[in-house]
Amino acid sequence: MPNAKVLSEKQAIVAALAERLNSASAGVFVDYKGITVDEDTKLRTELRQNDVEYSVVKNTLTRFALKDAGLEAMSDLLNGTTSLATSTADPIVPIRMIHDMSEKMAKDNKFIVKGAFLEGKVLSDAEIAEIAQLQNKDALYSKVLGTMLAPITGLAVCLNLSLIHISEPTRLDVI
Repeated sequence: MPNAKVLSEKQAIVAALAERLNSASAGVFVDYKGITVDEDTKLRTELRQNDVEYSVVKNTLTRFALKDAGLEAMSDLLNGTTSLATSTADPIVPIRMIHDMSEKMAKDNKFIVKGAFLEGKVLSDAEIAEIAQLQNKDALYSKVLGTMLAPITGLAVCLNLSLIHISEPTRLDVI
């Protein structure tokens, strides 16, 4: 039986990890085996720039945290080397970035996506691939806004042209 100090430290880690999972809009579990230090450093830098928290996690402690977070269906994924990427801001970014890295390394059978969750829902492999193809949240908002503004802009252009046409004299007016 572990001593009280070690047990309390592990309970604190589980509580922090459960809080991270609960507050995350999305997260991805990865088998990072085979990734080089240079590749890992580059990935961590890119993730950090996009407000994604990435860290290696212990499987046993993560199982307890998943149970506390209501994601215990993902416990089966926790074997071998495991890392976790989560985001509280844009839910698409961690899935897309990790999936892209996994696709690049697929031929070497390293850095494999184990599973992901989005807004508390466990995603299938097909859903992960589909979400990875989406643009980030800001780009999607821009597209929606552009679609909403297109008819208004078209109407404004037409009205402006008609006002210009009315204010300019035509050849018939001169005769």
